[in-house]
Amino acid sequence: MRLSCTSSCWGAPVAALSILDLVRVTQDTDARGALYNARDVAVHAEAWGYRRIWVAEHHNMAGIASAATSVVIGHIAAGTKTIRVGAGGIMLPNHAPYVIAEQFGTLARLFPDRIDLGLGRAPGTDQLTLRALRRTPEAAESFPQDVLEVQAFLAAAGPNQRIQAVPAAGTDVPLWILGSSNFGAMLAGELGLPYAFASHFAPELLIQALQIYRARFKPSEQLDRPTTMVGVNIIAAETDDEARRLATTQQMSFTNIFRGARGLSQPPIDDIETYWSPSEKVQAMRMLARSIVGSPETVRAGIDALVAETGADELMIVSDVYDHAKRLRSFELIAKAGGIAPQR
Repeated sequence: MRLSCTSSCWGAPVAALSILDLVRVTQDTDARGALYNARDVAVHAEAWGYRRIWVAEHHNMAGIASAATSVVIGHIAAGTKTIRVGAGGIMLPNHAPYVIAEQFGTLARLFPDRIDLGLGRAPGTDQLTLRALRRTPEAAESFPQDVLEVQAFLAAAGPNQRIQAVPAAGTDVPLWILGSSNFGAMLAGELGLPYAFASHFAPELLIQALQIYRARFKPSEQLDRPTTMVGVNIIAAETDDEARRLATTQQMSFTNIFRGARGLSQPPIDDIETYWSPSEKVQAMRMLARSIVGSPETVRAGIDALVAETGADELMIVSDVYDHAKRLRSFELIAKAGGIAPQR
């Protein structure tokens, strides 16, 4: 479905818009369906003018089908033509940097100038699963060195370089540092890399982290100025009431995290107050504090305010809507509200 109103109806875009797809497995959709829904979102997002679509590495979560992140990226990129596709992110301490360079260099050879590699240092899972990943508790301590190693393997190989990441060498896949604390902000600034803050689930340090990143930024071969991306939950519908109802799916998902019950995505309910306890509500709403939920007008105001407050160059949008058709409509309305121009 194409928008009848172009970006001129809303004015110039205030920031680039991109998508973080959680590849949700729902009570009505299995993992295969979730993977094909993610690709369908990308196809539509490409037409609506979104800059990129990312998927993230999560393990041992029945409701998320993106654990084999590089494979999912290839699946999405193969179904699209121009939109950038990437990881938001790869949890680098879970992997040998050499292997990640091989994987993303291969993707870059298959889909030139379209692949991004966002790197995080969190495990993306629980402690028990870390053992299955053969990850040691100390692995995160070498994250800065591991980032540099990935970067080196993606760069052109030197004449006497004995170990090359084939076919990755020379692809120079753009790196992003992901974070939800000040550590990632400092690292991204020192390395001169773009920085993405995960305020869609950890909003408390957003402003402080962005300030640190910009203050510490040093130009690099990849980047000559600070570049920031802000993760944000946005759910749009024709009315504020309908959007708030759709948002109960995500609110239940966050509530279930505190209950230790990370199951399949659940359909929306009419009254979220019947689902969570007062303490669960406080916890969930603290994590969802930056969410923007409502009609296109409400969403536009929320986007304007967030960009004005943060100075973000780009918003990475999570629209965790249960029904696939309604999730597509949410992204369509967000594109309209954000003023990005659909491709013709």
